[in-house]
Amino acid sequence: MSQHLHLVFGGELKDLSGAIVFEDLGRVDLVGVFASYEAALAAWRGVSQRAVDNAEMRYFIVPLHKLLDPKTGHEARA
Repeated sequence: MSQHLHLVFGGELKDLSGAIVFEDLGRVDLVGVFASYEAALAAWRGVSQRAVDNAEMRYFIVPLHKLLDPKTGHEARA
């Protein structure tokens, strides 16, 4: 059985109109790694809802399994 790992993280952005650049990398919130998209989405919804009053705060879901070679479990080659 394979895992489809997803990373959930976020932080305050410097500028909402440009590239994703965090205000302070030391304050990036690493929510966690989840074994399914559904679990990651539930975590993302929870942290996003708590940050709803801060317009500069953004959370993201990164599909880590797409960065790995599913056949070998090693890093994907560029």
